[in-house]
Amino acid sequence: MSVEWTGSARTEHRAGVKGDPRPLVVHVVYRFDVGGLENGVVNLINQMPAYRHAVVALTEATEFRHRIRRDDVLIVALHQPPGHGFWQYPALYRLMRAWRPAIVHSRNLAALEAQVPAWAAGVPVRLHGEHGRDIDDLHGECRKYRWIRRAYGPFVSHWIAVSGELEHYLIDKVGVARSTVTRICNGVDTSRFAPAQGVRLAVEGCPFDPAQHWIVGTVGRMQLVKNQTSLARAFVAAVLAQPALRGRLRLAMIGDGPLRAESLAILGAGGVADLAWLPGERSDVPQLMRMLNCFVLPSLAEGVSNTVLEAMATQLPVVATRVGANAQLVEHGLSGTLVPASDSAALAAAIVTYFGDPALARRHGRAGRQLAEKRFSIGRMVDRYHSLYSSALSPGVSGELLDVETAPRGRRV
Repeated sequence: MSVEWTGSARTEHRAGVKGDPRPLVVHVVYRFDVGGLENGVVNLINQMPAYRHAVVALTEATEFRHRIRRDDVLIVALHQPPGHGFWQYPALYRLMRAWRPAIVHSRNLAALEAQVPAWAAGVPVRLHGEHGRDIDDLHGECRKYRWIRRAYGPFVSHWIAVSGELEHYLIDKVGVARSTVTRICNGVDTSRFAPAQGVRLAVEGCPFDPAQHWIVGTVGRMQLVKNQTSLARAFVAAVLAQPALRGRLRLAMIGDGPLRAESLAILGAGGVADLAWLPGERSDVPQLMRMLNCFVLPSLAEGVSNTVLEAMATQLPVVATRVGANAQLVEHGLSGTLVPASDSAALAAAIVTYFGDPALARRHGRAGRQLAEKRFSIGRMVDRYHSLYSSALSPGVSGELLDVETAPRGRRV
């Protein structure tokens, strides 16, 4: 197990954070790395000073942890091997007993098991959030996964669903009582993600010139459920069908993961590798969004996509697959275009439509920005979580974060 204080938290803790009356929330995730779920955790921590926070990653916490801007957050990585984390129960139990949090908030199926040691340690409020699905259960039909959620249900005080589709899944398929489910949609920082002012500017390392090229792009982990290879095939199809597009149309695929090499191979085989840029993971996502002319999300399954919200806030037209909550975010024909999943031809057609009709692209982009500001602001999301946390707590419950030396055995990162 590895332990890290963010910023000057260790020093400030010794100066009196131990007696801080603010409730402590322990966020449990499978892996604290680049991703929409994890980005939502960071946003919540950064925007909610009324609570103290700690993050427990069952496997590892990568450099992504530095996106937390507060200096009073403890991050713990348990380095759990693959499989069920039963053998981590003692470590989790010791953490909860040492810290005595007011709330434990786990997210997605892989972290649900943390609810048992939290219950055993006497944590008064135990929340679990459902944020989306993996490649193994795209449509929520896996009986095993439904059974696991039912088995852990008695240890969960309240459930959170980020979309209406996930809310119905918990109630109708898992059998969670409607009164114990709250829907809280993800939010986006509309000041950080904002439209380009005037001419779009190039970003460091990108070989394309936004003043000359029309750049379509995507951002996210390059893994099976995100299906970026479908976008690579769509780009190849568009250029092969209309060779004149080669002069201006360009592709940017930001992110890393197992599909990056496969996407590069598809683009190379299609003879368009020179028209595409796949730089891997980047931290300058707001600047990258402002460089784009159109955003694409080709996922096979989604909860509420943070990157779609970021694209909308940046005033980009969005092409997304009609899965999960995408239709809740993108209003087809108003702020973007929805296409069937795994349909590269439909994806290519939507991209070419926006390329050939700049007025339509601008109109849909403006509509998306308005929707992001009105319905999906980060302030609205934080207010919903603050309200839920507050209503779940009994008066006087605050939790206490002990000094790192008295926490369970570990080493500082």
